[in-house]
Amino acid sequence: MGEVVRLVTRAERERARLIREARAIYDAVFPPADPDGERPVEPRSTTRAATQSPSTSKELL
Repeated sequence: MGEVVRLVTRAERERARLIREARAIYDAVFPPADPDGERPVEPRSTTRAATQSPSTSKELL
């Protein structure tokens, strides 16, 4: 009795189709590492000294 019908334009349908297609291509190129959900990204240190071993950083000084 109180149904609401939403009309979808051709442009909206095309946009949704293109998004689905792009996601499928992306997943084919970059398969998800964890199929149940995304793993949290670990922050990386940006300092040079933190990424090198102590012996290596002494040699550069």
